[in-house]
Amino acid sequence: MAGPTTAERGERQQESSDPPLPRRRLRLPRLRTMIIFAVVLALLGVGSVWLLYGSQWLRVERVTVSGTRVLTSAQVRQAADVPVGAPLVSVDTDAIEARLRRKLPRIDAVDVVRSWPHGIGLKVVERTPVLIVQSGGKFVEVDDEGVRFATVPEPPKGVPALELTPARSSSAAASLRRFGERRLVREAVRVAGAVPAVVARHTLVVKVRSYDDISLELSDGRTVAWGSGEKGAAKARTLTALMKASPDARYFDVSVPTAPASAGS
Repeated sequence: MAGPTTAERGERQQESSDPPLPRRRLRLPRLRTMIIFAVVLALLGVGSVWLLYGSQWLRVERVTVSGTRVLTSAQVRQAADVPVGAPLVSVDTDAIEARLRRKLPRIDAVDVVRSWPHGIGLKVVERTPVLIVQSGGKFVEVDDEGVRFATVPEPPKGVPALELTPARSSSAAASLRRFGERRLVREAVRVAGAVPAVVARHTLVVKVRSYDDISLELSDGRTVAWGSGEKGAAKARTLTALMKASPDARYFDVSVPTAPASAGS
């Protein structure tokens, strides 16, 4: 049987080298679609930038304040200095937080949030005084971290006074040199936080003579020798039990919680 002729082989070779006609037809529409898609993306990008930065639609129009107790909303707004009228997206929330902390030490924490489309929200947490220190005719508030954050003309109700009265003994002087006043204040705060609630309500003064000589003066004239701020939970349990066992006592010593003492009637 005779094989294909030279002409037939050439025709087959030509057919195998040509790309399929459908693939050729698809190339042009696919390229056109890609170009249209890229143009749409570019227009959307330009439009988004204009909407966020150039338009009047997404700009700061109001500043709301929440969480204040002593501070006023006006004080917080003034310290925050939010750029009203600026594009909302461009507001530097970190800078606002830093300004509030610097200008208003009473603020313990603050969260600055964007409230689309026109608002900035300032969520404030104020420091709570646990002790007060008299300075001249005014009173300095101290929080649970030992931070002196505000000076007020009147002492807040229910907050005991802190008295730093270092003893004249050489050991007390050494304690003051070793720990410093700030550490002694923190120890006083630590003690105030450990005192049982029923006793804390009647505590007028937390007196610090040295690191391990801290005492409480109660509103009814009773006194509690607490010692250092260590083992606060054990001392609180011991004091509660001791007061129940000796309700007429005027003096309680829980500086060594395993060997408490009471006296007076």
